[in-house]
Amino acid sequence: MILNAFNLEGKVAIVTGSNTGLGQAIALGLAQAGCNIVGVNRSAPEKTIDLMNDGNHIFLDIRADLLKQDGIPKIIEKALAEFGKIDILVNNAGIIRREDAIEFSEQNWDDVMSVNSKTAFFMSQAVAKQFITQGTGGKIINIASMLSFQGGIRVPSYTASKSALMGITRAMANEWAKYNINVNAIAPGYMATNNTAALRDDEKRNTAILERIPANRWGKPEDIAGPCVFLASDAANYINGYTVAVDGGWLAR
Repeated sequence: MILNAFNLEGKVAIVTGSNTGLGQAIALGLAQAGCNIVGVNRSAPEKTIDLMNDGNHIFLDIRADLLKQDGIPKIIEKALAEFGKIDILVNNAGIIRREDAIEFSEQNWDDVMSVNSKTAFFMSQAVAKQFITQGTGGKIINIASMLSFQGGIRVPSYTASKSALMGITRAMANEWAKYNINVNAIAPGYMATNNTAALRDDEKRNTAILERIPANRWGKPEDIAGPCVFLASDAANYINGYTVAVDGGWLAR
């Protein structure tokens, strides 16, 4: 049965940035597909925990500052201590800083690049080592962006970081596919999340964005959950190094 290929029962998934928005929807979608979830967040994911409890899902809450990479080994250790294995990693955590490129600060550059690309790479490296040790392979899913394809406005470090993320998705896939590790990415379109609140509140920008989207609406976090479950499942075993745009048709316009 083809539907069995989408079953994630008993799998263990690490989801970074699962306290709100896309990460919360991804964590819940993976849990509904059968995963035990390791949520990695800087702040308490209270709403996510409530949703997990409501659905009788298993959720391990780990607190970490992903601006730095020195906490990554401890994340892996805690996940293994609780579940004994790791099957899936979703690098969702990300930050954005808005400022004209002509005035953009070095701190805003470094912070965004550190979380969005450097931490994503070293989290992937640590989990890939565990996959190889287990001998089971696994799935790594990076959350990219429309700005992996485009330049954007007033977000130079975000654009650079998400372009880098799409590039390292390909690079890691090239090296790790031989270990039965699939590395892919999802590029969300314009989603109604905290990160886009400023755009949605700007009437002119909001109108311009909606006019460009064939679906004529902002995406919802749950629109990302299905593609993530697919890429995490055996149904995607022969997909490597690809970035799936989930954008309501934005790139097709």
